[in-house]
Formats: sequence, structure tokens, C-alpha cells
Amino acid sequence: MSNGPVVPPLPPAPSLAPHLVIDGAAAALDFYKKALGATELVRVPSEDGKRLLHAHMEVNGAAVFLCDDFPEHPGEGAIAPKRLGGTSAMIHLQVKNCDAAVKRAADAGAKVIAEPWDAFWGDRYAQIMDPFGHVWSFAHPLPGNPA
Repeated sequence: MSNGPVVPPLPPAPSLAPHLVIDGAAAALDFYKKALGATELVRVPSEDGKRLLHAHMEVNGAAVFLCDDFPEHPGEGAIAPKRLGGTSAMIHLQVKNCDAAVKRAADAGAKVIAEPWDAFWGDRYAQIMDPFGHVWSFAHPLPGNPA
């Protein structure tokens, strides 16, 4: 008999996926559904039933993993932005409409940290910070930019 949580069948692992450590991963997963249109694929609770050991979602066709921060296990890798006091990475989404993506995220509770603007490299570009401290950028090509 196993001591650990019951793990549902997992989808095939992608070749690369960001794995976000979050203080409040279950709430973050719900936020990402509203703010980014994420699709939840798997949610694995920890033994205490209060935190997530693992979650797998798709955002814009890409895999993103989540887990809660476990400060009682120091030295086991990444920590949540809240405990870190910032973040060391940004997640980028290429979207159909940057302005609409920013509005959707802001309406769901994200903080806009760079308003949409026509960037010199040929994209409409913006950045938001989610309520959990992770920074996301959005862009779409400007007319005449084939990218």
C-alpha cells in the first residue's frame, strides 16, 4: 500500500515546459484558466490536501507545470516569487491580440507592468505580473512583420 497521494494518469511529458513554483498553486491554476485561457490537464494534491505536488496545464497550446512552494524542504530547487522577493524568469506568449490578452489578464487580477506598445522589433508587446509574482509577456506581430 502506498503512502503517497493517488496520482491520476499523466499526459505525455513535453520536451520542454516551464515549471512554476507558486505559493497557492491551486488558486494560481484557477487564475490561469481565467486570465490566460489555460486548460487544466492534471492536479495532484500533496498529502496534506492543502497544496499541489504537481499540476499540468496547457496555455496557448504549450505545456506549463505548477507546484506549490514547500519551504519546509529547503535546498530542493526553485522557490516561489513571494518567498524569493521577485522572479528570475519571464514566460512569453505569442498571441493573436496583445491588447486583448493584457485586458483579459488584468480583468482576472493581474497587474499590468508594461502597457501594450508597438515595439521596435516589429511586435505589439506588453508585460503583466500575475497575483503570485510570475511575470508574463504577450506579443503579436505588427502589420508588415511576417513573424
